[in-house]
Amino acid sequence: MTTETNGREAPRPLDEAAAATAAACLFRGMADPSRMAILQHLLLGEHRVVDLTAHLGLAQSTVSKHLACLRGCGLVTSRPVGRSSLYAVAHPEAVTRVLAAAEGLLAATGDAVVLCPSSGAAAERTG
Repeated sequence: MTTETNGREAPRPLDEAAAATAAACLFRGMADPSRMAILQHLLLGEHRVVDLTAHLGLAQSTVSKHLACLRGCGLVTSRPVGRSSLYAVAHPEAVTRVLAAAEGLLAATGDAVVLCPSSGAAAERTG
């Protein structure tokens, strides 16, 4: 709920649980290596599914499934062009900042994330 103060909208009170849930949903949407590769490639510009499959070496159904997830998360948009669609990153500057921050955090933690028993590479193979 907002209130008006001096003609301006007052900030909403911080709901930490809702903010944490939203952040977790965002990171879950980006948690798949194929989705990360798609996002990174789309940062170069708009692409069709066929372009992404050729570049990433993934099946069309896999790319389409991941694009649907990224669209559902609000990270990717599409626009029809003829009989196909062109996909693009919805907020390229924000996504670039998130990826840069992730690279910085990965550099700071070293191999800890990859070696993490509950969410690292080994957990991904056994999960």
